[in-house]
Amino acid sequence: MIKKNLIAFYLPQFHPTPENDEWWGKGFTEWTNVTRAKPLFRGHYQPHLPTDLGFYDLRVPEVREEQANLAREYGVTGFCYYHYWFHGRRLLDRPFREVLSSGTPDFPFCLCWANESWGRRWDGLEKQILLKQTYSPEDDVEHIRWLLKAFEDNRYIRVSGKPLFLVYRVGALPSAANSSDIWREEAHRAGIGDIFLCTVQSNFDGNFVNPKDVGFDAAVEFQPYLPQRSRLSKILEKISAGVSTRGAVSYDTLIRYSLDAPETSYLRFRSVTPSWDNTARRKSLVLVHSTPAKYSYWLREVIGRSPVVDGEKFVFINAWNEWAEGNHLEPCQKWQRQYLEATLQASGR
Repeated sequence: MIKKNLIAFYLPQFHPTPENDEWWGKGFTEWTNVTRAKPLFRGHYQPHLPTDLGFYDLRVPEVREEQANLAREYGVTGFCYYHYWFHGRRLLDRPFREVLSSGTPDFPFCLCWANESWGRRWDGLEKQILLKQTYSPEDDVEHIRWLLKAFEDNRYIRVSGKPLFLVYRVGALPSAANSSDIWREEAHRAGIGDIFLCTVQSNFDGNFVNPKDVGFDAAVEFQPYLPQRSRLSKILEKISAGVSTRGAVSYDTLIRYSLDAPETSYLRFRSVTPSWDNTARRKSLVLVHSTPAKYSYWLREVIGRSPVVDGEKFVFINAWNEWAEGNHLEPCQKWQRQYLEATLQASGR
């Protein structure tokens, strides 16, 4: 029997922090963006507002437990927490830090290093950097030594017995191969053994290297992945009579592009997204005409086509709770639990 792992990306920005207080205003959390969103065209679903879990605060242990219970009930087998490391400084780390120290919830997890500089792009000021991402071999050592605490946890997700770690923008590393060597050496020295490193293939990065060429083991798709911007105009569609919205793309087109994509010469873990609409943050990309039924079909197809690694399949879902990007499995006022039910149906459980 092949084990199916459905891992959902998890955003920890639903609690106030000193940095967000300073940069965005006292009490800012992701809910601030979510609740001020407005429809931009006829039929545009905004704002996305929660139901079952409400406007939660991730500092509350009961919220994290409830999330895990809901995920487990509907076929999600683990969370991939975004991990914000800036040369030893950690941001938005309280929820995961407490998950790690408390041992609860008893739910599998892994980490994805979101190694981007933070800027004011939500305000449209792309060039104003709030916190710059920097790199050094010394920091690679410090970083992996902190990560080893998570890798040692018996809840940590493993591939072929190796702790799974994702790097969102591997192309930003001065030398991904050198970082990989340092991380593996330190993991072996600490008695962890080898680690399983994955690049992330994002349309927002465009760095689609062969992971083997930079010392990594595999790649992870990050949906929505769309063709290069030079081709994007060919798949824009009119979303209502006489109105064409720049950046609006059919969910059906995304599914077709995903399922028609050629196989890679390297190991690649596939992914899906229930939807996407990040206009709560800034005007960018809107997927239109997504439904739970279409999402369930896509997820079922991707599971079926996914590679088997030592008797297991790994599929990523973007995301569990990206409310300001309109891609969340958590129940909302429009769809209630339908996307969760679609996930369970596609998983075959």
